[in-house]
Amino acid sequence: MAAVLNVLGIILVALGIIMLTPISVALLVGEYGSILPFVVACSISIAVGLACRARGGFLRDFDDLKRTEGMLIVTLAWLVTGCVGAIPFLFYHLGPVDAYFESISGFTTTGATILQDFSLYPKTFFFWRSLSQWLGGMGIIVLFVAILPQFAVAGRQMFFAEAPGPTEEKVTPRITQTAKALWMVYLLLTVAEVAVLRFFGMPLFDAVCNSLSTMAAGGFSPHPQSILGYQCPAITWTITLFMFLAGGNFALQYRVLFQAKLRSLLHNEEFRFYLGIVVAMSLLLGAALMAHEHLSWTSGLREAFFQITSIITTTGFASVDFGLWAIPAQTILFTMMLIGGCAGSAGGGVKVVRVLFGLKYLKREIAQVVHPKAVLPIKIDRVTVPGEIQRQILGFVLFYIALMTLSSLVVTMIEHDAVVGTVGTAATIGNIGPGYGTIGPMGSFGSLSPWTKMIFIVDMVVGRLELIPFLAMLHPDFWTFKRGASLKKNKHGARHESGRVL
Repeated sequence: MAAVLNVLGIILVALGIIMLTPISVALLVGEYGSILPFVVACSISIAVGLACRARGGFLRDFDDLKRTEGMLIVTLAWLVTGCVGAIPFLFYHLGPVDAYFESISGFTTTGATILQDFSLYPKTFFFWRSLSQWLGGMGIIVLFVAILPQFAVAGRQMFFAEAPGPTEEKVTPRITQTAKALWMVYLLLTVAEVAVLRFFGMPLFDAVCNSLSTMAAGGFSPHPQSILGYQCPAITWTITLFMFLAGGNFALQYRVLFQAKLRSLLHNEEFRFYLGIVVAMSLLLGAALMAHEHLSWTSGLREAFFQITSIITTTGFASVDFGLWAIPAQTILFTMMLIGGCAGSAGGGVKVVRVLFGLKYLKREIAQVVHPKAVLPIKIDRVTVPGEIQRQILGFVLFYIALMTLSSLVVTMIEHDAVVGTVGTAATIGNIGPGYGTIGPMGSFGSLSPWTKMIFIVDMVVGRLELIPFLAMLHPDFWTFKRGASLKKNKHGARHESGRVL
């Protein structure tokens, strides 16, 4: 427990320092009334972090951190940072549940909002929403593994507990260097998007906020009508491109940008499948829009590529109110909610690689019926998928479906609305954001029951953590240290403390 408290303490202190950024923005834009909320949040975060460190004995060595401890730290980190991030929102007349919902939606990059009237809030408020998404996009733990030397060794357990995808992929031998490399790509693309959006006439503040949200695959925009409000085709295409990059594997992009391995894209089976889905479904949606919404081919393709990319990458931006589209078009978009981005991306959802594996698994099972004695391994990128990974993927999909079904049923009974129950659950557990109806792209989650909001909060966190840490914590053995494995006494009489419930 001491290690858990110390790591959480370090994270909270670092988060408190990061929360000085909105104060700088408030000073720059002259919103002096917005300084106090972030001073309070910053102070609380640092104070609680130091208290956790004191309670844990100010440990400095985390090299013996166990896998279960890493999972617990990751889960608690997301929950606690959500609490700290909600503190400033309380100063803007949001209730505790609404403030926590908005904060969790930000850090998990879901982009579901309870706001209904954007004119009530200052620029600093919207900057913090976008910054919280940017921090959560690559992963809170991945950020601190990259910048804090204390996690040089122990960071591995936390890194892979949070890493979005079924495989442990590194671009460098050391975890800290891998985390830095991923954040380097992330930062570079964010800056590039800001520059391009400014070139096409978007105001600097909006360009920064939208870029932070785009690369995080988050979807929070300072404009109440999202990207629709800018009425600029060049801006729409620009954000489409960067959303596509945000939904791609950042490790793969690192190899292309910094190691000049251009063929990595073409040789990566997941990326080819991802590109194929985006192009094929965008063309299909474009045809539906031209047939049912009577759009021109240029407008139809632009809106189709934007919305397909926005939904599959779980960004949740909107260039049009797709809740008003015909049923065929809405059905195509809903299908994209069930896929998600690539492994190792900022996107949420099931992930493209799992969908690819599922199709290959079904193909193998069909072939096995015809050739029952044949040995037919499943390969991705010409490498056989190990049996352990296969079981993890199948288990993930089953639990994902089970949780989505349970949440949909409960929310439907609470709200008496099957659309909110089904689409709202898919949008929150997949970290997508907007749905249809009252929670559509131009709507809000603010009118929902507090119970529904709390269920969706759980969905957002569990979806962002990809179920695994959540499922592990349901097992009784997760919470108990084995005395024989952890209570040791060396020849000098030093003793390691454990053998108790965390």
